[in-house]
Amino acid sequence: MRSSRLVNANTRSRQPSEVIAHYLEAIYYIRAEGEVVRSARLADWLSVSRPTVTVALRRMTRDGMVRLNAHKEIELTARGDAAAAAIVRRHRIVERWMTDVLGLDWVAADAEAERLEHAVSEVVEERLYRKMGGPKTCPHGNPIPGHSTMRADELRLSALKPGETGTITRISEVAQREAPPLLQYLHERGLHPGTRITVEEVDEVGRTMRLRAARMLTLSTETASKLSVVRSATRRPKRASAPAPR
Repeated sequence: MRSSRLVNANTRSRQPSEVIAHYLEAIYYIRAEGEVVRSARLADWLSVSRPTVTVALRRMTRDGMVRLNAHKEIELTARGDAAAAAIVRRHRIVERWMTDVLGLDWVAADAEAERLEHAVSEVVEERLYRKMGGPKTCPHGNPIPGHSTMRADELRLSALKPGETGTITRISEVAQREAPPLLQYLHERGLHPGTRITVEEVDEVGRTMRLRAARMLTLSTETASKLSVVRSATRRPKRASAPAPR
C-alpha cells in the first residue's frame, strides 16, 4: 500500500491497474506490428482464457480505453492509446537504463523491465531519460513513444532478395514477448540493430535464408520476419561468370 501511494504521488496522471496495463501494452505491441487485434489473439498473447479477456475488455470499454469496430476488432481509444504509449515508453526507457547504465544484456533487461515498469513513476522515468541523454529506441531498436517513431522505409528481413543488403533496425516486440529464447538466439549470433547483412541465398521450398553478417548464418523465414531492416540503395554486384572455354 505504501509503495502504491509513493508511485501515485510522483505520477501526474492516474495509472491503470497492472492487469489493465498488460492488456493495453499487448494491444499496442500487436497493433504496432500490423496485426489485427482480436480477443483470441490477446488470450494467446497473455496466456489467459477467452472469458478472462472478455471480462477485461468489458471493463476497459466502460473506462473508455478500447472499443470494438464493425469487424469485431479491438481498437484503442485516444485515452487508451495515450495510456498504452506511456506504459511502453516507461518499459523501453527502463530497458535502456539497464543495458546502458547497469550493463545487463538485452535479454535480462527486457525481463527486468517487465517487472519494474509498473512501479516507476513519471518523475523517475523522465529523470532516467534525461540522464541517459535522450535515447530514441529500446535496446532492440523499437522506438520510444513520444521520442521517436518507426521508420517509413523499414521492411521485414524476409522480404529481401538474394544479393540485397540491408541494416537491421529493430526486433519485433511480438517476438520478444512470444518467443523469449529468440532474443538470446539473435544476440548470440550478433544480429543487433545496426548490424549490416547481405542475403546470399533464399530457399523458397525449405523456407530458409542464408545471410552474411559477421559470419555466415542460416535463418528460417519465420525468424527473419521478426527482424526489420532498411534496404541499402545498391545491390551487391553479381560475381562475373567464368569465360566460356574456346
